[in-house]
Amino acid sequence: MKGAVAAGHPLTAQAGAEILAEGGNAVDACIAAAFVSWVAESPLTGPGAGGFMLVHRASDRSDRLLDFFVAIPGRSLDGEDREPMDEVNVEFDEGKLQVFRIGGASCAVPGSVAGLGAAHAAYARMPWADLIAPAAALAREGVALNPQQAFLHRILDPILRARPEGESVYGQDEPLGRGERVRMPDLGGTLDALAEQGPDSFYTGDLARAISGAVRERGGRVTESDLAAYRVIRRRPVRASYRRWEFVSNPPPSAGGLLIAYALRVLDGLGVSGRPGSPEAIAALAEVMREAQLARGRGFESGLSRGGLPRRLLADDVIGAAVRRARERVREFASEPVGLPSTTHVSVVDAHGNAASLSASTGCGSGLIVPDTGIHVNNMLGEDDLNPGGREGAPGNRLTSMMAPSVVLESGRPRLVVGSAGSIRLRAAILQIIVNVLDHGLTVPEAIDAPRVHLEGEALQLEGGIDADAADRLEDGYDVVRWNARNLYFGGASAVGLSADGKLEAAGDRRRGGAAAVVE
Repeated sequence: MKGAVAAGHPLTAQAGAEILAEGGNAVDACIAAAFVSWVAESPLTGPGAGGFMLVHRASDRSDRLLDFFVAIPGRSLDGEDREPMDEVNVEFDEGKLQVFRIGGASCAVPGSVAGLGAAHAAYARMPWADLIAPAAALAREGVALNPQQAFLHRILDPILRARPEGESVYGQDEPLGRGERVRMPDLGGTLDALAEQGPDSFYTGDLARAISGAVRERGGRVTESDLAAYRVIRRRPVRASYRRWEFVSNPPPSAGGLLIAYALRVLDGLGVSGRPGSPEAIAALAEVMREAQLARGRGFESGLSRGGLPRRLLADDVIGAAVRRARERVREFASEPVGLPSTTHVSVVDAHGNAASLSASTGCGSGLIVPDTGIHVNNMLGEDDLNPGGREGAPGNRLTSMMAPSVVLESGRPRLVVGSAGSIRLRAAILQIIVNVLDHGLTVPEAIDAPRVHLEGEALQLEGGIDADAADRLEDGYDVVRWNARNLYFGGASAVGLSADGKLEAAGDRRRGGAAAVVE
C-alpha cells in the first residue's frame, strides 16, 4: 500500500490519494487535500482559517506540532473602540439552536496559508505549485453539493450569504441546494497567485492590503501589520499513556489535546466499562467528560500560557482523584463491576509510516468575503469558547483552541491518526473514536459511524442510534437530551488506522459527507 487518507469530503480525500499515488509523502498529501478542502468544504475552512498540523516522521519517530492558529489583531490600533459583532442563530436540529457572532469585528488574523507553507518547507517532497493546482482548477470548475454539504449550506445560510460577495458564490436569491454547483473563480485566482508567488504573498502586498481593508471597513481590527508579523510556531506535542498506547496531540496554549489526554488518563484508570453503547459505557464516557470540564476551572485558562500545565494536570495524584470521583458515579449504571487501572480534518499515513494530522477552521465564518479574492475570513473572535466574553488580549497572541489533530502510537509507530471538527464537541468525538478502536476493537469506519454522546453541564446529549433502553436508564442520573439521528453537531471526524491484520483502513465522517481512500 502507498498509504491512506481520510477527510471531510470525497474530493478532499481524492486529492490526497492522488498525491500518494504519485509518490508524495503524507505531508504532501495532507497539503494538497487541505487546499482542495478550501473549495469542497468552503463553509468550514479556507485561506481565512487557522489550524494545526501534527507530523510524525517514521525516520526518527519524532513528532512535531505546527501551530498556525489565528492570532489576536489590532497592532497599531491600541485604544480604538471595538465595534459590536452581529449575532445569528444556527439550527442544527429541530429546536436546537446555537448563537454565532460574526461580522468584521469577529475576524482574527488567519494562519492557514503560512502553516501549509511551513509544512511544505519542512517536510514535503513535491513542488508547492503542484500541490495547489488541483484546488485552483476545482475552484473554477465548481463542486456539486452532496446532501451533507447542502444541509450545512442551508443551516449556515445567514452567514454564507450575509453580503453580496457571499450571494455571488452561494446563491443570489436562495441558498444553493443538493446537486447545484458552487463555483469560486475569485478563489481560483488567489490560489494561482499563491502558487506563483509563495505563501508569504498572502501576508504582504496586494492580498494583505485587500484583507485588512475589507475587515477594517466592516468594523474589524485586522491590520497589514498584523498580517506581516504573523509567524507559524513549532511546538512539542502533549503526550499521555493510555493502556499500552501513547496519545500525541496539540499542546497548550490550545486546550483540546490536553483535555483529551486528561480524559484518556482518567478512562485508563476506570478500565473498560461495558460493551459499546451500554449504560455503563456511556456513563463512563460522560463522567470522564465531566472531569475534563472540571479540570478547565482550576486555573486552566491562565495556565495554558504559563507553561507546565500538562505536567501538573496529568500528575498521578490528580488523575487518581478524578478516577475515584468518576468511579463512584459510574457504579450507579454498571450491570457488571467497573474495571480498575469533535472544523475540518485530514488524516494521512504513507507507505513509510509517516503521518500527518491536520485540523483547520474558519469557525462558522464571519460572513465577510474579501472582494475579488474568494477569501472568507474567520469569526474566531466571536467564538465564546475561544474568546469568552470578547476579552481578547494583546495583538499577536494566539487564541486557544479545542482543535486536536492527534496520533496514537503503538511501539513508536502510528496505530491511529485522528481529528475532528465540531467546536467544543470535537474532543468528545476524538475520545470516543479512540475508545471504540482501541478498547472495543471496532474498525475505523465502525468507530467513526458509531453514535456519540456529549456532556455539557448536566445535559447528556445522546445522538440518534443510542439504544432506547440505555437512554432510559441514563435518565436516572442525567438530564438526557435525545437526538433523532446522526448530526454534525457531534463532530466531523476523519481517521486512518492500522487494522488487526496490519492493513491500513480509513474513514471520513458521514455526518459531514466525509470520505476516505486507501491507495494500493
